[in-house]
Amino acid sequence: MNWAHKKIGLLDHLGHGNLGDDATLDAVAQQIRRRWPDVKLIGLSLNPFDTRQRHGIPSYAIRRDSKSPPSPERPVSSTAPLKARLKRLASRCRIYPVLRTINLAVIRTPKAFLQELLFLAECLRIVRSLDILIMCGGGQLLDWGGPWSFPYTLLKWTLLAKLSGVPCYYLNVGAGPLRDSLSRFFVKLALLFSDYVSFRDESSRVLVQGIGFRRTADVFPDNVYGLEIPDFHVDHTRSSARLMMGFSPMAYRDPRVSFWDKDQAAYDRYIYQLELFALSLARDRNRLRLFSTEISFDSLAIGDLYRALKSNLTISEACSITRSHISDASSLFSEMFSMDCIVTSRFHGVVFAHLMNKPVLAISPHPKVSNLMKDVGLSAYCVDIRTFDLDLVTNVFGRLVQNQDNIKRRMAETTALHKEKLLHQFDRLFPLPPIERQRSSTRMALKNVCHRS
Repeated sequence: MNWAHKKIGLLDHLGHGNLGDDATLDAVAQQIRRRWPDVKLIGLSLNPFDTRQRHGIPSYAIRRDSKSPPSPERPVSSTAPLKARLKRLASRCRIYPVLRTINLAVIRTPKAFLQELLFLAECLRIVRSLDILIMCGGGQLLDWGGPWSFPYTLLKWTLLAKLSGVPCYYLNVGAGPLRDSLSRFFVKLALLFSDYVSFRDESSRVLVQGIGFRRTADVFPDNVYGLEIPDFHVDHTRSSARLMMGFSPMAYRDPRVSFWDKDQAAYDRYIYQLELFALSLARDRNRLRLFSTEISFDSLAIGDLYRALKSNLTISEACSITRSHISDASSLFSEMFSMDCIVTSRFHGVVFAHLMNKPVLAISPHPKVSNLMKDVGLSAYCVDIRTFDLDLVTNVFGRLVQNQDNIKRRMAETTALHKEKLLHQFDRLFPLPPIERQRSSTRMALKNVCHRS
């Protein structure tokens, strides 16, 4: 095969505004292009239009219900209110449940089945055009949305790759939760039909082994640790007495968001405790900037926290609190570089802080966050989102500031080790062409000779 004409599909459940997922795809793309500069990459995502815009590669839908490009020119149907009224009237009839069951069995289910078959044919055409299919990492081995969401999607594409003779790699994926038995079966089958599997942490490997996956699988750092982040100018002339704190709230169990088990009381408690902590920092003359690594529904949490803070501070104190309007990874990194410390609940928010060597206080909503902090030896600066309070985070933050030099040194060392491990992994999976390998060895030998002389 001509090395210059490889075509690789990068599959991830991205497209909803999670910049951690976008950074995962970018990190994998960077690593592959560094070794195979002429490779052709295509994206497989939940929102092909968004993926094309953000990553500049051809992109296709991984599910039949994936988002379509926005069509502002498409008029809103004038029959929608009429349909709603008719549906309300029909629901009052005794025969309505029977009609609804008949509609589901005779019309909707066969129609959905036929549409899925047509979509599978299109997916098969795409897979057959590839040389490699890669599941790009991130926490994709989970049953959020039920077995027919993430698990079925991964199994579907893996089986199509197997039928087409296309190698399929699961590259540093995270696992859990997997509560549903059918979800566990789908995930186990998908991994068994793949050609290479690696996990991003030991707990993910243990979980998947527990559902029956017995093949050998490596553990490597999350792919985002291999991301090359551009340097940004940071103003070092400001007074060091006033820290710039980055606060990144998330829509944890917010009933307005469908991505969580809904619990208004849990969400309200989370925002209230963040508010108390942020107020104490603002009144100690620290500056606060609200931001998020998830730019769609986390904006709701940012708005709630921002309004609560503004209503409880004097005018002069309120001036120390701002919120960032982030639209992409570049603006996110630029904002984070200007911060002294980070408070976040997002997994990749923690990873980004490590990459930029920013001391981070993690408020963990999931074991993957606490495990991440433990793996870098910083679990002392991680608290549970369900139980943290003002006294706890104030104490943890005090130690964070006091030990920030040691924390930065540990983060820098760990991040360098993670990068090195990922380099070796990608070197093995995507080896340089023979001629390029020889040139690389020659350059390394000359460099060593020059160093010795």
